[in-house]
Amino acid sequence: MQLVKSTRDTLLRPLQIVSGIVERRHTMPILANILIRKNGESVSFLSTDTEVQITTLANIGSGPEEAGTTVAARKLLDILRALPESGDVTMTLLNKRLTVQSGKSRFALQTLAAEEFPTVSVADTYNATVTLPQKTLKHLFNMVHFAMAQQDIRYYLNGLLLVLDGNNVIAVATDGHRLAFAQVTAEQTFERQEVIIPRKTILELQRLLEESDDEVRLDIAASQVKLTFADIELVSKLVEGKFPDYTRVIPKGYKNDFTISRDELLRSLQRAAIMTSDKFKGVRCMISPGSMKISSTNADQEEAVEELEIDYGGDTIDIGFNVTYLLDVLNNLKCDQVNISLGDSNSSALMSIPENGDFKYVVMPMRI
Repeated sequence: MQLVKSTRDTLLRPLQIVSGIVERRHTMPILANILIRKNGESVSFLSTDTEVQITTLANIGSGPEEAGTTVAARKLLDILRALPESGDVTMTLLNKRLTVQSGKSRFALQTLAAEEFPTVSVADTYNATVTLPQKTLKHLFNMVHFAMAQQDIRYYLNGLLLVLDGNNVIAVATDGHRLAFAQVTAEQTFERQEVIIPRKTILELQRLLEESDDEVRLDIAASQVKLTFADIELVSKLVEGKFPDYTRVIPKGYKNDFTISRDELLRSLQRAAIMTSDKFKGVRCMISPGSMKISSTNADQEEAVEELEIDYGGDTIDIGFNVTYLLDVLNNLKCDQVNISLGDSNSSALMSIPENGDFKYVVMPMRI
């Protein structure tokens, strides 16, 4: 039975959408496959790792029949990428084998039954629904994603805290050493609600969301979040646990603050970072009236010193930071200037965008 007849690129797009979460090695071999279901002209492609599930639709079906199968995601993707751009591609299912054909190229792939594929059950009811332009939600995630922990035993840090509060949608990420906070305004109003979205889901959404005004609908349940946009549906389990109280972490009332060119500070820190080692990424910042001096040394007694002029009349502060944490935020921001607020040598620093309360970045000091 012929499942699909389409151009290569039309077939490649849905496969690229769903294949991002497919694990190469898994305890359940079928999870290396994608589920393909044909219902007349409509063909759905689905992948899951049991935590996250992505589904997309395409009108590329051939014939009126209904059918379903699962096939190795990476192999199918590699075949399609290697085929010539011109010419139609057909996919035919016969005797538990999926045949992919284009011109004089033909590939026969093993399949596993569609009925054996473990799909994630979608929640019946949702506590809240948020509708935002895709580019707004993408921007929100982009502003904080770099501060998420990667493999912390405090599993609730390996994700992003999403808060609905009034008409604000807030994203917070922290790995215990730094914290990023960003918020956007929605047209709806919400009762306060907090959920933790897993790191893998956030990274996948950054890949899939587009810089467009088209809407994305975000449905939040007790243990699950569902995002619907374009022809994509992404369902993800939420991380259980209590996220740290970010309002207590963000400093208030610091008297020592100054504004500096983001690009100038970034370049100086990049140069100073050359003299740090893989094991020790510390840079020392000496802030005094009119001057910011950045220095770094390594085990070979080598040294880098950078000096920047700043409009500052506060206390003299000698403070150390992990340079990676500073470079991460400066590389991520798109603004011309950043504002830096300091308490003393032992207090965390607060970085923000001048005249914009929608973004804050807190970084802990480091002993040097």
